[in-house]
Amino acid sequence: MLEKDRLYKEADNAINWIKEYVEKAGAKGVVIGNSGGKDSAVVIAMASKALGADKVLTVSMPCQSIATDFDDAKLVADTFNTRFIKIDLTETFEIMMNEVNRALEDTQVSVESCVNVKPRLRMTTLYSIAQTYGYLVLGTGNLCEAMVGYTTKWGDSASDFNPIGNFTVDEVLAIGAYLGVPEKILKKAPADGLGKQTDEEKMGIKYFQIAEMIETGNTDEKAKVEILRRYNASKHKRTLVPVYKFDRKNHLLDY
Repeated sequence: MLEKDRLYKEADNAINWIKEYVEKAGAKGVVIGNSGGKDSAVVIAMASKALGADKVLTVSMPCQSIATDFDDAKLVADTFNTRFIKIDLTETFEIMMNEVNRALEDTQVSVESCVNVKPRLRMTTLYSIAQTYGYLVLGTGNLCEAMVGYTTKWGDSASDFNPIGNFTVDEVLAIGAYLGVPEKILKKAPADGLGKQTDEEKMGIKYFQIAEMIETGNTDEKAKVEILRRYNASKHKRTLVPVYKFDRKNHLLDY
């Protein structure tokens, strides 16, 4: 974990970066998926400080979700005085899955596929709002999640820009305390809201072990094997879409 003074300086730099990025893009503000968890709460805090609360729209998007997540999301929005709306995607998700299963006839959509549809519906929702208002979608994924692929491709990993993508979980928590995120949110066990298990229970590894690998290249041997397996298997989530290339002249690249 970064030394405290360095961490706070980088957090302030990231806040300034949000302001500069939005201004350069000519956007009117940002929209953020508000899950009621630490990552989205910290990003909301940063965006509010960077742009002013009136230019930050936070969106709760329950989809067969735990009711308390909405209460936590509202707490975060109230803490930073941002505009807050709720769009329940449960019925949309269920209709979609029923239609897909009906079309596949003798094959049911896999459980993992169903789980990943939810964050993709949420991202579609955020982009529909962003385009309507002339906003940018602000990402909320941290470095630990990205390094082991604990994200959904074209779902929660998709955004226009991300101020916490280079901070570990512990660093995000420290930034949250620095910016006044409610203690209840920071102490909440990390979970994606897509089941009853926490993130660490699903992965079988701890976030501090991922951070150790990032910072030192080593951790508990069993965890190290799993982290490296996940890191290598998820490289496609951290790169642009591969495009077939051949030798040709593209004059646009000269500009």
